[in-house]
Amino acid sequence: MNNAIFNFPLPANEPVKTYLPGSPERIALDAELKRQSSEVIDIPLIIGGKEIRTGNVGTVVMPHNHKHILATYHKAGEKEVQMAVDAAMAAHKEWGETPWEVRASIMLRIAELLAGKYRPVLNAATMLGQSKNIYQAEIDSACELIDFLRYNVAYACKIYATQPKSAANQINSVEYRPLEGFVMAISPFNFTSIASNLNMAPAMMGNTTIWKTSSTAILSNYYLMKAFMEAGLPDGVVNFLCGPGSLIGCVAMDSPDFGGIHFTGSSATFNYLWKKVGENLPKYKTYPRLVGETGGKDFIFVHPSACTKAVANAAFCGAFEFQGQKCSAASRMYVPKSIWPAVLDGIRERAEDVKMGDVADPDNFINAVIDEASFDNIVSYIEYAKESKDAKIVVGGEYDKSVGYFIRPTVIETSDPHFKSMEEEIFGPVLTVYVYEDDKLDEAVELCNTTSPYGLTGSVFAKDRQAAEKICKALRYSAGNFYINDKPTGAVVGMQPFGGSRASGTNDKAGGEFNLIRWVTPRTIKETLVPATRYKYSYMK
Repeated sequence: MNNAIFNFPLPANEPVKTYLPGSPERIALDAELKRQSSEVIDIPLIIGGKEIRTGNVGTVVMPHNHKHILATYHKAGEKEVQMAVDAAMAAHKEWGETPWEVRASIMLRIAELLAGKYRPVLNAATMLGQSKNIYQAEIDSACELIDFLRYNVAYACKIYATQPKSAANQINSVEYRPLEGFVMAISPFNFTSIASNLNMAPAMMGNTTIWKTSSTAILSNYYLMKAFMEAGLPDGVVNFLCGPGSLIGCVAMDSPDFGGIHFTGSSATFNYLWKKVGENLPKYKTYPRLVGETGGKDFIFVHPSACTKAVANAAFCGAFEFQGQKCSAASRMYVPKSIWPAVLDGIRERAEDVKMGDVADPDNFINAVIDEASFDNIVSYIEYAKESKDAKIVVGGEYDKSVGYFIRPTVIETSDPHFKSMEEEIFGPVLTVYVYEDDKLDEAVELCNTTSPYGLTGSVFAKDRQAAEKICKALRYSAGNFYINDKPTGAVVGMQPFGGSRASGTNDKAGGEFNLIRWVTPRTIKETLVPATRYKYSYMK
């Protein structure tokens, strides 16, 4: 028996590779892009470690070339979902009782595989299937994904080491048990790293999962599942399901063994799931854990003292990187009238310079939005602004879906602080700006705080540090991740644990120990060394 006391310190963050022409990483990535582009693979369900093919198939296409099919995938039916529930519960006891350092070693092995042989595979799949450029894929499906795995091990070590004190004649301890049931992980299309963490954070703490993948991220998610299996993750710990979320969710949440949800997606979907869990409470063995990161209407608030060049760059990058399809993407901005012309010039200069197109061309900063439904929804906001008397398009506004789902970076200027695109989540490359009078700063701050139901990310720009601090305090509950003189995107694992509240979720902070603690149910154990044999108190005769 290994009686070592294991200690996993906080790791260094995975370095972002440069992908310069001729570099080893660029050569490997180009080869992988060519390979994946030249074949159509068949993606099965993976339940209890076995590949399952139902014959009910869908297709995976490139968003930037939607006639190009990358894969076919098999959809789960009610039978397969129940098989996944059974497989998760069959693996539950042994995995939960596996020494935590063994679970940690598997997580670290996955990280090493992803940092090495799987790096070009995951990055290429994320680029082709989710239309990310090289940099956006590298920071997601390589660096952040690897960081989640390594930091989760360090945070788990910290949690397990947190123990109560003991007194004379007793030994006290806390056992951090996994939940008494399986976790349903429901992942989004926009981050491969999030898809991994929704499963691996609960799994690190001894839980088993049913993974409902996003239908528009199946390619990268499948390769990710293959990496889990190659690293030695036991059969049934993660069960990979594609198919309609309504069916998968209903069957899974109908099980008495349902233990929780780890979710990233829309607020409307999370609200539905929460309501469904409430309706099913009498069925469950225990109250389920509901952890969700949902929508956002993220802001940039600009003080009159701000550097206009910095604001323009932050607005452009924060709103338009990955086509604005980040839950943290800047979607509304409040700018004083005195500096708006200079800020607008800076944004317009970048928008006119930027190139848009296929991810295979490394010069393309902007690529396609994820699918036709998303394209049509984003375009509806652009057209609404074009027809409104309260708004005007000042940058972009062009779009075309004939080959891929392309939308130019678009800026809407509005005179109405409650204009539709100032309040509603769009999830695309559209930034709406409200220009306020310089002498109405406090009113503008209050508008920023109260306009949106969300509370995910936000930032303030000001050279006046005291003014920045005052605005930061006023917007205390409007963003779970707040930035001073920086864009509201780009949270790094271990540095800025991520999550928001209000309508943006349960704020359990992925990338920190706060999230991991949700996947355990502690048991306090007291051992008395010499038990008492007399019942009378000391003052009794």
